[in-house]
Amino acid sequence: MARITEIAPDLYQISTFISRTNLQFNQFLLRDEQPLLFHTGMKGLFPVVRDAVATLLAPSQLRWIGFSHFEADECGALTEWQTLAPSATAVCSLVAKLVSVDDVVALRPAKALADGEQLCTGQYRFRFLQTPHVPHCWEASLLFEETHGTLLCSDLFHQSGEVEPSTTADVVGRARQTLVEYQQGPFANYLPYTNHTEPTLQRLAALKPGTLAAMHGSTFVGDGARAIADFAQAIREVLAGR
Repeated sequence: MARITEIAPDLYQISTFISRTNLQFNQFLLRDEQPLLFHTGMKGLFPVVRDAVATLLAPSQLRWIGFSHFEADECGALTEWQTLAPSATAVCSLVAKLVSVDDVVALRPAKALADGEQLCTGQYRFRFLQTPHVPHCWEASLLFEETHGTLLCSDLFHQSGEVEPSTTADVVGRARQTLVEYQQGPFANYLPYTNHTEPTLQRLAALKPGTLAAMHGSTFVGDGARAIADFAQAIREVLAGR
């Protein structure tokens, strides 16, 4: 059974802990005139996430399905969601749409958003941020909810373990430890570090988010700009050795 927590007004974290991977998988549901789900979860999680969504609204009412990049936990169950919700349209980068999404998982053509474009769901508005290779993958992007300052940050701030839904405490230390552990095994270089990493993180910090909604682990509530700057330093040390 998934855990459901309201992490910001009308924005719900749906979290499932999978013990064999020691990892939480979080989806985020916005209740608004045009409901939005960020992250579909993997196909195997679809029944669990669907039942969780159904406690908040009729799943068939979903209008938008967002995700950062083409990966099973990001958009693996897109087909199932679009079958259930006949008006649901995927929103992603143009690269994601053209290279993978429309051909592999979308029942209907995805809506490609331009960098900086706004998506209005009714009471709330999201800014689309194109972030190639942050957290990873060429087609990567993020959504920033501008009304309350929530950054849906995908695999950034990835924390292992079964942790609390949200926290005002340090999540950067947890994320750094996870990266250090991953560097010792098959998931090494999970986050690429390129010439674009730091400018992209600086751009995210400039948004001054008050909430950082991570796909894996706790949502951070507090000084998001400082947390992003600290995270940039952590990944520079772990991944670039400086």
